[in-house]
Amino acid sequence: MASRPAPATRTAAFPPALRALARRHGLECAYVDMSGRVVHAAPESLFAILRAQGVPLDRFADCREALRAADAADAARPLPPLAIAWNGRLPRLCLRRPASRLGKHLRLEIELEQGEILRHELNPGARPRGSVHRRGPRLVDVEIELPERLPLGYHRIVVQDGSATCHTLVLSAPRRVYTEPGPTRSWGFFAPLYALRSQSDWGTGDFTDLARFADWIGGRGGEVAGTLPLLPLFLGEPFEPSPYSPISRLFWNEFYLDLERIPEMAGCRAARRLVAAPGFRRRIAALRAADQVDYREAMALKRSVLEILARHHFRAVTPRHRAFQGFLADHPEVETYAAFRAAQETHGADWSKWPVRVRPGPAGSDAIDPVRRRYHLYAQWLAHEQMADATGVARRSGVRLYLDLPLGVHPWGYDAWRFRHLFVRDATGGAPPDPVFTRGQDWGFAPLHPEAMREDGYSYLRSCLRHHLGSAGLLRFDHVMSLHRLYWIPAGRPASEGVYVRYPAEEWYAVLGIESHRHRAVIVGENLGTVPPAVNRSLARHGVRGMHVAQYELGDPARQRLPVPPATCVASLNTHDMPPFAAFWRGLDIRDRFALGLLARSGLVSEHRQRKEVRGTLVRQLHRRIASGARGCGVGSILGALWARLSAGPAEVVLANLEDVWLETLSQNMPGTSSERRNWRQKCRFALEQWDRLPAMQRALATLRRRPDRKTKSSL
Repeated sequence: MASRPAPATRTAAFPPALRALARRHGLECAYVDMSGRVVHAAPESLFAILRAQGVPLDRFADCREALRAADAADAARPLPPLAIAWNGRLPRLCLRRPASRLGKHLRLEIELEQGEILRHELNPGARPRGSVHRRGPRLVDVEIELPERLPLGYHRIVVQDGSATCHTLVLSAPRRVYTEPGPTRSWGFFAPLYALRSQSDWGTGDFTDLARFADWIGGRGGEVAGTLPLLPLFLGEPFEPSPYSPISRLFWNEFYLDLERIPEMAGCRAARRLVAAPGFRRRIAALRAADQVDYREAMALKRSVLEILARHHFRAVTPRHRAFQGFLADHPEVETYAAFRAAQETHGADWSKWPVRVRPGPAGSDAIDPVRRRYHLYAQWLAHEQMADATGVARRSGVRLYLDLPLGVHPWGYDAWRFRHLFVRDATGGAPPDPVFTRGQDWGFAPLHPEAMREDGYSYLRSCLRHHLGSAGLLRFDHVMSLHRLYWIPAGRPASEGVYVRYPAEEWYAVLGIESHRHRAVIVGENLGTVPPAVNRSLARHGVRGMHVAQYELGDPARQRLPVPPATCVASLNTHDMPPFAAFWRGLDIRDRFALGLLARSGLVSEHRQRKEVRGTLVRQLHRRIASGARGCGVGSILGALWARLSAGPAEVVLANLEDVWLETLSQNMPGTSSERRNWRQKCRFALEQWDRLPAMQRALATLRRRPDRKTKSSL
């Protein structure tokens, strides 16, 4: 519906119908902030979010009628859109049917995902199974028990009640997500792929470097290679290099292609001539020598070559055409994606401003440039091939790729266009005010509509998971609290005036369970920050691994001891959103926040004091490990002692930040900044070929290799 302003009049108290309607649609009228204070949502914010969800409202007085209409629609619905069969058992199915049909036969079919159909004739009037509850004079609720234990998957139940037919989707899911068998603990390294350097790179890491990174870890006894999201980004106009603002969560980023490994290079003289030109080689050398990634220049160079290769591929008939056609058959969505990207390059990035004839779908030949469309088809095929090759190298090396599924997508991106019925346009996701971000955070992405996701059977979520789990042995679910609730900010309002919206978390866990078992992949939930206790209990109940970040735990001045990480977690010293350990140890992050105006002078003094206390506590607690290293109490020895402590602990995975090895002080990302800091660009100081020659790397490897198995008693 068209965006209209919420009523300007503020009310001293909630209209009762507004409160009831808000709860009916999953809105929380209040929340508890980090200080323990109860914060009540403004009635105007609730009203605006309800309108953003599609509830037909013009004024507060409309809430009563909207509530009656919603209740009437629910009452008339024979079956819910979705049901969960935990471990294959759906105990009861509630069918709402006319009272006049009570006692008459029902025909029920279970259409299994694999194609088999199970048929049943039921007579609920005789009530051999289930019970009946009246819903007024016209409708009754009949509870039907299903005798079968359903196999893992997505199945459809169809009920024929006289001339009426209704259906529901059943998620037949294990209660717990996949867990790696065996008692062995594992360790590995984390690095952003764009930051990896090699002697042959084009100014950024690529899929070949990802394979080499995983192979290098496996060759030294590690089992996990972690990186940031590898999804397509806007690297022109607009320019958004953040891996957490992707164009889509269903495709890989052609920016990471290794062009010199593309098979078509051998048979394309024009491409080889361009790459060999002295001017082109000088541009590559300049990109390689730079300390930061120049996305625009690197993408421009790669695209100039890829366009030539794409023309060569579509003009010549080669044995590779069969593989390309197979890719298109297996990934039909890529045709729409390529058309969308081509339309953006013709009509502008913001698809809401496209010509009306193009906006619903750029399928017409006059709406897009066929050359651009073929370029994107070809680039996605290559990205799929090279990512599959990197995955194969990792698996042969005994290494699991640890990938990251971002919380949102860019509002001008493919997913927000293609699945617009699932995204809420008049609100953005974010976070309420806290001691660091005192005005709250607006992350700028359109949130997913909880009811629309249910009605759609979570097909979009399933596709996102399948795309990632085809390669990932571990998948980090960004901001896992969003499975339960997400902070929505009405369009045009400050982040401080947002509202929490609840999601049907158990259904999300069911989909995670199905897909993780099918792909034999571990799910990790990013549960940092303020996490309601119920969320961590749900993660534990469903077997989703959490995260333990030592620097985050050290930031609490009330802690007198460094906590022991739980067994079911990925443990690390920091994350990409935190300062490297050397910067943390020296307090450089505190100075940086003060310089950016994110910290008052009074806070500067108190935080430096707290950091000094943290350093003293660490030296005392790690004295035995530091002494055994015989290298004093410098930052390097403290770092090694912390890694040794994590390695000796019970955590399933210990992940070391590659840049901590050489005591890097520059952060990959400074949350809360954009143009103030060149985020997402910092390259590793050393190339992959140099790592084994670093004494600090040898010390780090010696520490991480000492991980005991689960049967060995830890000494913390």
